Amino acid sequence: MEIRLSGHGAYHHQYHVVWIPKYRKKILKGELKTFIAEHLRDIQEYNPGVEIEKYSIQKEHIHLVIIIPPRFSVSGIIGKIKANTSREIRNKFSRIKKIYWRNEFWSPGFFSSTVGINEDVIKRYVEYQEKADKGQIQLKFDFG
Repeated sequence: MEIRLSGHGAYHHQYHVVWIPKYRKKILKGELKTFIAEHLRDIQEYNPGVEIEKYSIQKEHIHLVIIIPPRFSVSGIIGKIKANTSREIRNKFSRIKKIYWRNEFWSPGFFSSTVGINEDVIKRYVEYQEKADKGQIQLKFDFG
């Protein structure tokens, strides 16, 4: 686990996110899957600090493990990813326009959960923080 620094703090905001194509159609395969994989990380170029650590594209859904700094909202970043990939997919693959006749590709919404540090580690950190801040104790936490 890597603690990241921002202008006024430190953070580790890692999320597991899942979303599906409209009507949960099993179409994320072949050239379309490859195209999505090539363009998924584009979000990192325009949003500093956002990092897709891992992804998996299944036939009817996508999984991401993504780092999102506190200055961005999860829904905002996922919305941008979905909007950009939807537009690019509809422009590149004319067959998609026959399946999805409106300007849509992804189903609205998504699932997200945090991927975090073990609860016991956090409790130990909070319990001993004052002593650590005063230099009375040196703490070593195993976040791995």
